[in-house]
Amino acid sequence: MHRTHLIKPILDEEYRVATHGKGIYLYDKEGKKYLDGSSGAVTASIGHGVTEIIQVMKEQAERVSFVYRSQFTNEPAEALAKKLSELAPGDLNWSFFVNSGSEATETAMKISIQYWQEKGMPMKNKIISRWMSYHGITNGALSMSGHLGRRERFSSILEPYPTLSAPYAYRPPTNVSDLDVDVYYAEELERAIYRLGKDHIAAFIAEPIVGAAGAALTPSDRYFHLMKDVCKRNDILFIADEVMTGIGRTGKMFAIEHWNPVVPDLIAMGKGMTAGYTPMAAVLVSDQVMAPILEGSKSIMSGHTFSANPQSAAVSLAVLEYIEKHNLVKRSEEIGQYLLDRLKELANTSNIIGDVRGKGLFVGVEFVANKLTKETFSQNVQLTDLVVRTAFENELLVYPAAAGLDGLSGAAIIIAPPLTIQTVEIDELIARLSKTLMEVEVFLIKQGHLNMSGKAGVQ
Repeated sequence: MHRTHLIKPILDEEYRVATHGKGIYLYDKEGKKYLDGSSGAVTASIGHGVTEIIQVMKEQAERVSFVYRSQFTNEPAEALAKKLSELAPGDLNWSFFVNSGSEATETAMKISIQYWQEKGMPMKNKIISRWMSYHGITNGALSMSGHLGRRERFSSILEPYPTLSAPYAYRPPTNVSDLDVDVYYAEELERAIYRLGKDHIAAFIAEPIVGAAGAALTPSDRYFHLMKDVCKRNDILFIADEVMTGIGRTGKMFAIEHWNPVVPDLIAMGKGMTAGYTPMAAVLVSDQVMAPILEGSKSIMSGHTFSANPQSAAVSLAVLEYIEKHNLVKRSEEIGQYLLDRLKELANTSNIIGDVRGKGLFVGVEFVANKLTKETFSQNVQLTDLVVRTAFENELLVYPAAAGLDGLSGAAIIIAPPLTIQTVEIDELIARLSKTLMEVEVFLIKQGHLNMSGKAGVQ
């Protein structure tokens, strides 16, 4: 193994060296051409090597790349905040810029708590979140996350915020009809509020469509209407975690807009707002939440050295303008339906695809050992890793995700290519994925984990 000084995800694995990217493709040092079927980590939403963005990076660097937020404001950050206020729903007119999605959700949590402090209610300092959720890797963000695999190592120092079930249409609660399932989730929230006491709860946080912890778990049309109503009646803020789903990914500028007229009190965002061209994320805050802070301390107790960095702000603004110029939000909706249809066709011929779900260019594929019973594969099989690795060998990038009722036992991937993908490129993606799954099935059959009827083998 070649000696490295870089700490990579798997320390003893040899990683191929990426050299450049163009459009929906990435290239390695050996000249292989990878179709970026997941936009990296659902990030590279406008594709790689866009010359307009590169030019803005150069021009801003020639002006100024860094100023400290307590000493100066800067034109790119001011313009970006104005643009986001125009794009965001409702009265989400304020922006707090940070460096990553984890920082964004944690800052949203802190602002929510400070809001109640400024109103003279400091006891409202707990957050309610859902199992099968992921809000980030910093301690506050991880405390809000219901991703068992990522919580496990640090559980002793985390807050027990995950309380609720995630809306999981493929694996719904038992003995609950389709008509009553959203009422079930809303009543579950009511019970959690009753047990904790509404005077102790600052906010409820949720991903509009669950990402890494559930592979695009998509609620029904009524879900967020009922959940927001419960929050409103109990004086609890609603934080929408749009780090993965925001900025056109689901066919709307913000995924929560699929549930209009529901408007969050705060939105955490990242990834797509810069399309991977620079590290930046943000919290959008409503006029209502800002009001007592403006009348009180006049300062939000949070901040980072690179908050509102002019270099990153200029790049993010250019990305948003590129998305608008090329009508990529509408494109995500339209071509996303084609992707969803093609994946459902593939599911019909696959022995291991149990469910395909999502919106726009944000689609989850869940794998099962038995399509009739929805039985999952043994965890010893490590099916998600097998699919991801096999896809990589077929020069296709897909994103691993958790699945199964406990968020551990299932296997899934997310398909989320750049919003610029063409129909013919989706066909190529499907061809590579189909080849991948055929090879995986052959391996599973040989290992005795699957038979030709799609039933689980003896473990």
